[in-house]
Amino acid sequence: MNISAQLLPSDWYVLAHAALFFTWLWIVRSAPWSRLADNAQSHIFLGSVVVLLVVWSIRPPALGGLDFHLLGVTAFTLMFGPQLAMAGLSVVMGGLVAMGRVAPNAYSINVLFLAVLPAALSWGVLRVADRALPRNIFVYIFVPAFFGAALAMLVTGVTTVGLVALFGVGGQGFLAEQFLPYCLFLGFAEATVTGMVVTLMVVYRPHWVGTFDDARYLSRR
Repeated sequence: MNISAQLLPSDWYVLAHAALFFTWLWIVRSAPWSRLADNAQSHIFLGSVVVLLVVWSIRPPALGGLDFHLLGVTAFTLMFGPQLAMAGLSVVMGGLVAMGRVAPNAYSINVLFLAVLPAALSWGVLRVADRALPRNIFVYIFVPAFFGAALAMLVTGVTTVGLVALFGVGGQGFLAEQFLPYCLFLGFAEATVTGMVVTLMVVYRPHWVGTFDDARYLSRR
């Protein structure tokens, strides 16, 4: 759901640059960079960035200046935590800019809405699930992975469309009516794909998923 550089007033893009700058300061200070010192983990991280760059590049023609695609943010967040996920997705968006798919001026606002927002939501769902629900593998797959991915996609889509509908240049209110049904379909698709991917990883490659701990989610207690 990339936002083109012509949809919003120029002030929004300037504010987004400032907001992303402070977000990056927080990421630099708080991200577990030591994890990437391990060669295997750094290869998984970079491989995930490449996969998401391909996923974000596969999308139909833009609908009134918005184009839509699967996010993969929830899976990335469950693998590396929110800070590293946001950092990796910032690189993904930079790749789209370099490929000419996103205008440089729209870089920051797209990172905020397509990376920072869904990663924060995905992390929040995981934290709430850990505190309020039994810790077992089925809860992990169906709540943080499946439901978290659906929520992240739906909120990202509705927020993006709502922003453009309310503040878009040239009367873009019609976008809400046209795009919101796609958000529902994409939410289900995002949840299904994320649930399948996370299930495969925790079964066959649990060390790829940093938030999954055998002692916590496979305990007999």
